[in-house]
Amino acid sequence: MITFLRFGRAHTLIGTTLSLLTLYLIASRVTGQHDWFVFAVSLFVCLAANVYITGLNQLTDVEIDRINKPYLPLASGAYSIRTGRLIVGACGLLAVVGCFVYRPFLPLTVLASIALGTAYSAEPMRLKRYHFWAAFCIIVVRGLIINLVLYLHFAHELSGGAEVLPAITGEVWLLTAIIFVFGVIIAWFKDLPDTEGDEAFGIKTLTLLRSPEWVYRTGAILLAGTLLAASIYSLIIGWVGLGISLMVLLVGFAINTQLLNLKEQKSIARFYQGTWVVFFGIYVVFAIWG
Repeated sequence: MITFLRFGRAHTLIGTTLSLLTLYLIASRVTGQHDWFVFAVSLFVCLAANVYITGLNQLTDVEIDRINKPYLPLASGAYSIRTGRLIVGACGLLAVVGCFVYRPFLPLTVLASIALGTAYSAEPMRLKRYHFWAAFCIIVVRGLIINLVLYLHFAHELSGGAEVLPAITGEVWLLTAIIFVFGVIIAWFKDLPDTEGDEAFGIKTLTLLRSPEWVYRTGAILLAGTLLAASIYSLIIGWVGLGISLMVLLVGFAINTQLLNLKEQKSIARFYQGTWVVFFGIYVVFAIWG
């Protein structure tokens, strides 16, 4: 099980689960309806798509991962290439077939995410080689598709498939704006610990084109500014619980930055995982207060 979680990248699976749960709860509050079966099917399908995307990335990055992330299943030999292909193929099939249970928004979410995830990792496009397009893929999936389209999916299904959907709420728009910026941060920070392998295989990350210091400093300012602005905005319009919670996350991120040593790979890796904890926290506070 631990090996499979490494293959699916546990932090991304947690992020997907929390994002779906939060959007379901917001849609449920708006519509006044609950249907946990809809949530369960949607979660299963989206997690399958998640494993397809992360697994495909590992299949195309085995040699790079042997330098950057030797603990991953394919790089370490815990999974054979054949096993990796079987898992990726099965999860891709489950996601594509399963998403058509609820049309139209779940298929739009899953198929668009799989298309961008494939373009990110696989030839001939392999967009991860270029920092702008790599960030574009992550921003569109994590920032836009998941938040806006999945919210419409849950609102549509909880409304009994009504043709007229509830409007996208202010909370969802604010969440989307924050996660949109977070997509940029993830795209930048994920390469901070991986400079050796990326440089060896010609992956033009922003960390290599600029410097780790520039990426960290710019990303930290962007993320802190976004959380601060979102917190102040929430307090001004009367979302006091949400505003205070976002300020707490900002303090947590500030503490995380104080523990970073850009000269140590383990410290960089811990900082990156700590950034994901802040990402999880954003969805948690919106689930509670949104």
